[in-house]
Amino acid sequence: MSPLIWILILFAALLLGYAVGVGGLYRFQNRGETLVRQALINYMPADSWHLLNNVTLKLEKGTTQIDHVLISRFGVFVIETKHYKGWIFGDGKSKSWTQVLFHRKHRFQNPVHQNYRHVKAVQALLDFLPPEHVTGLVVFTGDSIFKTAPPAGVHTLGSMISYLQGLEEETLTENRMQFCVGRLECTRLALTRETDIEHRTGLEARYKK
Repeated sequence: MSPLIWILILFAALLLGYAVGVGGLYRFQNRGETLVRQALINYMPADSWHLLNNVTLKLEKGTTQIDHVLISRFGVFVIETKHYKGWIFGDGKSKSWTQVLFHRKHRFQNPVHQNYRHVKAVQALLDFLPPEHVTGLVVFTGDSIFKTAPPAGVHTLGSMISYLQGLEEETLTENRMQFCVGRLECTRLALTRETDIEHRTGLEARYKK
């Protein structure tokens, strides 16, 4: 067997080990999620914010999988990330949005509606907070351009940071922040292959109806 084949086999084994080995982590964090996580770490003060990534919560029927939950003195932010290129057409009410790339159209679920399910799950879990203290944000991280006005709560990576840095009214005490983090950490499902498969199976069953 040639040295090149051995190198490719070794590289594939290392990738597999990373995917299923470290801390039971199964699914790779996609590019958009990595950019959001890194931006929050770089630009937000660590003493005012606590970030949880890839949070899967059990629901009465199935599960919901959240890209990021940001707990802060200014509230709790449930973040859905989209890493897209091309032109984006959509509004807050439409069931689906459209991506146009190289004259090809791709329809995808309205991310505001998608994130609403996430927000409601977090509001129900953190039932000691007023519902308005849990806010949904949708963040587009790729080279996409909105050809229609994006609805409230939809951001680019830069506008998300500007929005968060501009918040002034503190709504959570340090103690409440710790309560939020503790309940989410104790309730979230483990980052494993089984969790990911269960979530995807639930999605398939829901959208087949």
